[in-house]
Amino acid sequence: MMIKPRTRGFICTTAHPEGCAAQVAEQVEYITSQPPINGPKKVLVIGASAGYGLASRIAAAFGSQAATIGVYRPSTASDTRTASAGWYNSAAFEQLAADAGLQSYSITGDAFTDETKARTIELIRSELGQVDLVVYSVATSRRTDPATGITHTSVLKPVGHAYTNKTVNFHTGEVGLVTLDPAAEEELDATVTVMGGDDWKLWITALDEAGVLADDAATVAFSYIGPELTRAIYRDGSIGRAKDHLEATAKEMNAQLTPRGGKAYVAVTKGLVTQSSSALPVVPLYISLLYKVMKEQGLHEGCIQQAYRLLSDRLYAPEGTPVDTEGRIRLDDLEMLPAVQETIAQLWDEISTENIYELSDLQGYRREFFQLFGFETKGIDYEAESNPIVSVPNIR
Repeated sequence: MMIKPRTRGFICTTAHPEGCAAQVAEQVEYITSQPPINGPKKVLVIGASAGYGLASRIAAAFGSQAATIGVYRPSTASDTRTASAGWYNSAAFEQLAADAGLQSYSITGDAFTDETKARTIELIRSELGQVDLVVYSVATSRRTDPATGITHTSVLKPVGHAYTNKTVNFHTGEVGLVTLDPAAEEELDATVTVMGGDDWKLWITALDEAGVLADDAATVAFSYIGPELTRAIYRDGSIGRAKDHLEATAKEMNAQLTPRGGKAYVAVTKGLVTQSSSALPVVPLYISLLYKVMKEQGLHEGCIQQAYRLLSDRLYAPEGTPVDTEGRIRLDDLEMLPAVQETIAQLWDEISTENIYELSDLQGYRREFFQLFGFETKGIDYEAESNPIVSVPNIR
């Protein structure tokens, strides 16, 4: 079939297997072009099929020669329907890892369930023995609590009061105002249940109790803080409430793991184009400006550059892991430079539909959005027929 992008709001409902494979290969090429990482050797990545999870797996495998296990949701294709981009990304990773002689496995299932945790533990026990790094990078809007069976749905809303600011339709370039009503208390609780640290802690507890977590193991999950411009909808909003819980959970687990040489961290990353960030009003406009300013200043990074820095310059830095006063790893250091933020603040006041392509990198934002699904990738003939049915090697 000929595969074209089909969008519904901030979601693309199709994915291109060759495009996804080319982008994974590009990330691998970046890592192999960098100095080797003296890092982990047996790595579990929960939420491994895209974004920071995929990039971390690539960095660990091809930068540190680590054996890896990736956990992600299954996806099936047919003659008329594509699989997910995450499925194609994972298939490409597994093939490239095999070609490089690296040990790797995939577990497909709902990361929130006890069953997926049990299957993963058995695979670690049989193939790796123990893991020395656990990366938690699960991003979803719903979670069924395994203890209660209740399904919770997160919201992306401000807290306490309505919020109005500029936003952009990144498909059309139209800049306008958006007003968001505040989240109700039950919505805040649900968002914390879905996006907070509960499941991360359940994973670490299960791995530890099963004896498959090395004594000196590190674990890391991802967060974001962002600037004043996005604070009301992000860090001070419902998602920020969940990130606060995530960071509190890291401190709890750190206290548990430290006596035996382990560590738990939250890594604060920079603003990037992801499915999650595309869903947030205001944020795509900010990221479009951020991309322009950071590219002009020679500071721009994508997921793979951030993942390389996470492992080489932070988690496994020879002099120890540098953290801020809250114990967080900061990978947003370049984004938050005054020279970057002051320029963005000036442009924010000026930006409109008429000048958005001049003042921002909206074209770059849109291109990266479609690249999340394997489209707009250099060297791919999108007019050619493509087979959407792709198998994943080493899937369990």
